[in-house]
Amino acid sequence: MRLFTLFFGIIFVIFAYFQLDDPDSGVWIGIYSFAALACFMSLRNLWPSWVFYLLAAGYVVGAVLQWPPEFEGIFFGEAQMRSLNIELARESLGLLICSVVMVVIGKWGTPRI
Repeated sequence: MRLFTLFFGIIFVIFAYFQLDDPDSGVWIGIYSFAALACFMSLRNLWPSWVFYLLAAGYVVGAVLQWPPEFEGIFFGEAQMRSLNIELARESLGLLICSVVMVVIGKWGTPRI
């Protein structure tokens, strides 16, 4: 479990770094940095499990609100987007990844308080 948490902590730091050239970079750097912080706090058992469930719920709400009005795919092979819907789908997917990781950490990676 520690390797899982460390892996995703590093992944979320990388995700935050890749947001530097985004027009709304401040928001997304904060979102991914907080997910990384949560992973690193879990490594030291500094937060109770309910905090991770609360974060997961927040990420799910964000993913639902961020979902594009018309899904056009993710298109990982293309560097450029053809429409705003692709960007919204990618952002929604990132929030869902954060949510799943927070649920896993809350369930198996923290002491029950």
